[in-house]
Amino acid sequence: MLINTETLAKHLPDPGWVIFDCRHDLFDVAKGERLYREGHIPGAHFASVDTDLSGDKTGINGRHPLPSPAAFTAFLARNGVTNAGTVVAYDDVGGQFASRLWWMARWIGLTNVSLLDGGIQKWLAEGRALATDVPAPSPAPLRGAADPLMVWSAAEVLAHVDDQSVSLVDARAAERYRGEIEPIDPVAGHIPNASNRFYKSNLHADLTFRPSQEIRNEFSALTGNKAPEQVVHYCGSGVTACANLFAMEYAGLHGSKLFAGSWSEWVADPARPVVASGK
Repeated sequence: MLINTETLAKHLPDPGWVIFDCRHDLFDVAKGERLYREGHIPGAHFASVDTDLSGDKTGINGRHPLPSPAAFTAFLARNGVTNAGTVVAYDDVGGQFASRLWWMARWIGLTNVSLLDGGIQKWLAEGRALATDVPAPSPAPLRGAADPLMVWSAAEVLAHVDDQSVSLVDARAAERYRGEIEPIDPVAGHIPNASNRFYKSNLHADLTFRPSQEIRNEFSALTGNKAPEQVVHYCGSGVTACANLFAMEYAGLHGSKLFAGSWSEWVADPARPVVASGK
C-alpha cells in the first residue's frame, strides 16, 4: 500500500508502473496542474481532483461526487493502466488527495495500487530529479467494475445516524468538526454521533505514515473496537476521508466504507440533522 521513494525510483523505466500526480488546492483549483507543469516525478500523469477524480455536480450531491465507474476506468486506461499493472499516486499533503485516486482504483477492482510515502516532498528532500515534460498517453486495455458495498449514500448514513453499531468518522480538522469555522461549505458542524480524526493524525511531521500498529490502536479506540466494516468515513467532500480509509487499511483494519458525498452533500438538504458544538 505504501511505496517508498527508493522503490519508485527503481521502477521509473518500468512501463507496467503508472504514476499519478494528484496535487490539488481546494481554494485554488488550478494550482495542482500548475505545480505539475512546473515539475513532477518523471513519467507521472496529472490527475485532476475536480475532473478526473470527480463527476458532475448537481448542487445536491456534494463538491466532489464520484464519477461514473466507466469514466474513471477510461481515464486510467488512457494513461496506460492495465489490470496487471502497478499504480502509484502522490501529492504534497501526505495523501489527502492521492488517497482519493487510490480508493477509486480499488473501487473499480484494481488491487496493485499504492501511495508514495512522504509524497513529492520526500522525493525532493532526497535530491531526486523532477521532469517538466508531459508524458504522451499510452492507452491500454482495462476492465473496471465498481463495488457498491464500498460506498454509503446520504440516505444510508441518515438511516444509521443513531445506530450504535455503526461508527462515523469525520476526517476534517477539529475546528471544522466542532463547527467553530467552516471555510468552504454553507453550514458548519458535523453529522450527529460522528467522531473526529483529522487525517494528518496518521502522519509524522514529514508527512510519512506513522507505524501501522499505532494507527490501528488509535482507530480501534476511536471506534470502540467496532468491526471495520461498520466504520464509515466522511469529510468535506469525500476526498480527505479516503486518507483515513487508507490508514485503516494500512493498519490492517479492512473493509471500512466511504460516505462519498460527505458533509457538502449532507448539508445540501436542510432536513438532515447537524451538530455544531462550537457555536
